[in-house]
Amino acid sequence: MHLALVTHHYEPETNAPQRRWSAFVSRFVAAGHRVTVLAPPPHYPTGRAPALTADLRPGAVTRGRYGETVCRVRFREHDARLVARSLDQMVAAHSSVSTGLRLLRGADRPDLVLATAPGLPSVPAGMTLAALLRRPVVVEMRDAWPDLIAPSQMLGPDGGWRTRATRSAHRAVTALQRHASAVVTTTVSFADVLRMRGVGNVAVIRNGAHVMGLPALDPPSLVRHPAVLRVLYLGNLGRSQGLTTAVTAASLARRRGLDLTLRMVGSGAEAESLHLLAAHLDAPVEFCDRVPWDRVVDHYRWADTALVSLRSWAPFAWTVPSKLYEILAVNRHISAATRGESAQVLADAKAGDVVPPESPQALADLWVRLAAERVPLDVAGRGRAWVSDHADHDSLALHYLDLLEAVRS
Repeated sequence: MHLALVTHHYEPETNAPQRRWSAFVSRFVAAGHRVTVLAPPPHYPTGRAPALTADLRPGAVTRGRYGETVCRVRFREHDARLVARSLDQMVAAHSSVSTGLRLLRGADRPDLVLATAPGLPSVPAGMTLAALLRRPVVVEMRDAWPDLIAPSQMLGPDGGWRTRATRSAHRAVTALQRHASAVVTTTVSFADVLRMRGVGNVAVIRNGAHVMGLPALDPPSLVRHPAVLRVLYLGNLGRSQGLTTAVTAASLARRRGLDLTLRMVGSGAEAESLHLLAAHLDAPVEFCDRVPWDRVVDHYRWADTALVSLRSWAPFAWTVPSKLYEILAVNRHISAATRGESAQVLADAKAGDVVPPESPQALADLWVRLAAERVPLDVAGRGRAWVSDHADHDSLALHYLDLLEAVRS
């Protein structure tokens, strides 16, 4: 089988979409399939790519490290503004169609096209390319689109033309989903939502982790006097994560006498405001820049518990952050400020505690309790076992290939 993948993020970027597709592409190629990736040069998270080597520039066609063919498409450098990022995604989407038509005709035509969001424009681009090549298309929705458009206010505050534009975008994305040969979601709950909207052939391929490629860390010390707690957040410092809650909770816990350190590792649109809030509250927060994978494990080893946080927006009840599976796999306790399916996964895995999202007091209460009684911090391998049974990349890739083969036939 020859698969054409339309994606806005690919190696050597390091983010959640890239990690997902690096995991699957490597396994698809190892199983004997061909993969052609249409993706812009790496420019996440800054939006800039000032010194691209020849093999990464738009127009380059190279062999990826797994044996896949990587075709670099055009992009637009941008800043953190939504309009600038959206223009970049549209430029890359348009270029993916034109590049795909130029390179994938005739004998090199793929058996199917797979389009993955984010960015959202990759979905209509993949569907257009598939239609022009007369091939089936699989659409992957990693996030709860179109439902995140309204609560995120990505088009601005509700009212007037913005409300009308939000409704139109909702109808447009749903129509695209209904016309796909298959739609992949990463959660059961969002798959159920799409089915209720009349979207056919919806499959669930979770985010996950490669259990055998991750260390099973020893549990943190269960005896510390006086009470101390080390909390790690590792990931995107964006609006969706609601991390002002964590900074405020750290400040509240300190005021109650807890020797707590909240370490935030990453970057994102909210980084500056989080720095300012931590300084204003005199919160015990350490900020660290994004780190390569070989340093990530050191941060997990340092932590007593790792934070997974989402805003209280309704669509996030259908969302499971990809980082949750990695934390489970490395054998760390999770402090989850979430609800819905991510809270259920953690309950099933028996490897953490859940508090309501955007409740600083509830999160502070949890951390004070964990510092006083540290036994729950030893998750005894339960999270790692759950990932092995339900979300290991090897089994997820096999499930994905079964779906793709069924669509092709």
